[in-house]
Amino acid sequence: MNQAPILLNESILKVTVIMMNMDTINNIKNMKLGVTYSKDRSVFSLWAPTASSVFLVLYEDAGTYDERGFVTNHDGGYEIQMNREDDGLWRITVTENTNNKYYMYKIEHEAGEYRYAIDPYATAVSVNGCRGAIVDPEACNPQDWDRDERPPFIQPTDAVLYELHVRDFSISSDSGMKYKGKYKAFTETGLKDENGNSLGIDHLAELGVTHVHLLPIFDFKTVNEMDNEQAYNWGYDPQNYNVPEGSYATDPTKPEIRILECKEMIHALHKKGIRVIMDVVYNHTYTVDDGPFEPVVPGYFYRRNGNGELSNGSGVGNELATEKSMVRKFIKDSLRYWAEEYHIDGFRFDLMALMDTTTIYEIVDELRSEVDPKILIYGEPWTGGDSPLHNKTVKGTQRGKGFAVFNDHFRHAIKGDNDGGGKGFATGEIWCEGAIAEGMMGSIHDFAEHASETVNYVTVHDNLNLWDKVLTSLGMGQQAGLMHLNNGSPVSGGDLLEELSNCQPYFAVSEDEVMESEPVRRSLLANGIVLLSQGIPLIHAGDELLRSKYGDHNSYRSGDAINGIRWENKGRFLPVFQYYKGLLQLRRLHPAFRMNNRAQIEEHMEIIRCGDQLIAYRLNNHANEDVWSDIVVIVNGSYHESIMDLPASPYGWNVVVNDRMAGIETLMIVDTSEINVPGLSIMVLRADKQRPKRNVVKIELEYEREDQNYDGWNLWVWGTGIKDGQIDFTQKEDGRVTAVIYTEADMKRIGCIVRLNEWEAREWEQDRFIILPPGEKQLKIKVISGSGEWRSHSDMAS
Repeated sequence: MNQAPILLNESILKVTVIMMNMDTINNIKNMKLGVTYSKDRSVFSLWAPTASSVFLVLYEDAGTYDERGFVTNHDGGYEIQMNREDDGLWRITVTENTNNKYYMYKIEHEAGEYRYAIDPYATAVSVNGCRGAIVDPEACNPQDWDRDERPPFIQPTDAVLYELHVRDFSISSDSGMKYKGKYKAFTETGLKDENGNSLGIDHLAELGVTHVHLLPIFDFKTVNEMDNEQAYNWGYDPQNYNVPEGSYATDPTKPEIRILECKEMIHALHKKGIRVIMDVVYNHTYTVDDGPFEPVVPGYFYRRNGNGELSNGSGVGNELATEKSMVRKFIKDSLRYWAEEYHIDGFRFDLMALMDTTTIYEIVDELRSEVDPKILIYGEPWTGGDSPLHNKTVKGTQRGKGFAVFNDHFRHAIKGDNDGGGKGFATGEIWCEGAIAEGMMGSIHDFAEHASETVNYVTVHDNLNLWDKVLTSLGMGQQAGLMHLNNGSPVSGGDLLEELSNCQPYFAVSEDEVMESEPVRRSLLANGIVLLSQGIPLIHAGDELLRSKYGDHNSYRSGDAINGIRWENKGRFLPVFQYYKGLLQLRRLHPAFRMNNRAQIEEHMEIIRCGDQLIAYRLNNHANEDVWSDIVVIVNGSYHESIMDLPASPYGWNVVVNDRMAGIETLMIVDTSEINVPGLSIMVLRADKQRPKRNVVKIELEYEREDQNYDGWNLWVWGTGIKDGQIDFTQKEDGRVTAVIYTEADMKRIGCIVRLNEWEAREWEQDRFIILPPGEKQLKIKVISGSGEWRSHSDMAS
């Protein structure tokens, strides 16, 4: 996709001089571009300030296609000269019904030289996007579209994102869907496999995700929509930004069909309670000379370096100059069009760092204030190469600005590197507990002001997916037959399908004991950390089915054999799906896991263990108004079982997540002060206030002072398993001063200090310990101030 550098020649210098005044456009915000259609007239508006003349060209058909699927000859249309207005705007009103016609602009930039250009603001196009199309918007709406409602959504951290490619979702032969690879596959409900497991959109609803993040669905360049066996692509090669991709439509030759069916998909997801995120690519275009902008305004839309060459921060040969007023306007207009016309609920920005912060801040403010206050906005805070842009949208620039960025710090700590055998916490590394703890707190002491600013994830569409990464990190890639591919073909030169048949990505999984497999446990550990962390979690489509891409770390055009989701894996690895479902249920029903801001987290979340491949935190005092008062999450990255001391509590603990099951139901009751955590597993416990701990020992400690002045004196205890910290003395009717300590029966000793206020003075220079005799249920101890003694009805030691 790279192209040769373009030097700043004389003609470009002339254009640059003209463009210097573009930031002074007076009516830029109210300048409506594109086609405004009604049945009796249509208004065509184009911004082309450097043009000498512009003609609107109308056609009755889409043109003649060559063998590559393109229309290269646009002669023969009906030409209408457009009128130049202020600020470089060209406009013409056609007083007839232009529905179902096609159009182009014929633009003269230098005397006698004309170039045909498609409208950058086109909202409908011919097949392969070769010509703009005019459609009646009412004919493009599905039934009940006017009653389509965005599913309820309170705050960003309530989201669980599910990143998905439209074609991958349904293309597999075992998907059960009729409209394989199409938008309409999302409208198919009631589908089940032979064992009664839900498939398709019902599966997404059952899993419990709140947002489906769709890889680009705007019209992209490299897939021939006229070919039923079209080439595969993720879609990061923009062509027509405001039109749905035609290869996902049942009939791309009819411009209204792709619009209708894209809306049907969104409507179907909304009816299932799932919002829709659109992956957008406003940082570059697939090509420049024949791209959507250069034929209209040469030299303006693209960023250049100090040598006058196209800058290449995208890694594909060009960058859009988002800091320029009319580029910024185009992006904002495009986003608003998708949000309003298609009811899109949020946007994920590809290579967001190539967009200037001013543009991003304005996007967030305007979409939130004028379209939907709950719209979700996030992106990649990095570039694909060096860029001359100064105010890049990188990590940290989102602080307090209402949008989020991908958290690669957390990602690396969880899994290690992206494509190799490097390890992280979930894949066997022993050094990164601190980074995991930081990520689980929402990275509020790293780059984020609030947890709502971090998108937590392990893998997405690019790089090794989760299952293949785990196998690679464990040195199992060769045994699994993971392939090495380049541009969708084996580097060995062999046949793809033949080599694919030799892959055994699940060789280490017994279908009778799925949860015992080390790769399964490590994959659940990785995404379990994400789902139980503060912030916005994102999982890659198919992780819950142990999806493999057979070792392909860059499957952007590797085809269906590599990318298609294998739905048979749901029944095959059902305990894995149920575990994911349980974790999502836990997160959805308990807001303690969804705190939104720094103050909440700092008040209610405490890291209680961080070392030796064991991380544990406590959510206390009904965090975020949760009905559960205290929650403990333990993550064991060691291969071996670990013993974890539980926080002191007078109540028993209920285990709701262990190494085999997850959810909100009690799996085990714990009344002890410690618990054994299986290797490579997660455990979640909650304090049960309806069930005080059994087998509790009561210790009554009497304190005697010669001066009888007990003001400010109190007891400090630890290691009780019930309630550590300060215990106040109370005075009895007979004048005695006592404090009552409760401790678990399995404790061997507890620490005890008599102190004045906050350590202004204390009895004994060294810590003292009460030894608990086996079998005793009640103890009485007397402490005499200044004597260095205590007396007991049982044997005691100090």
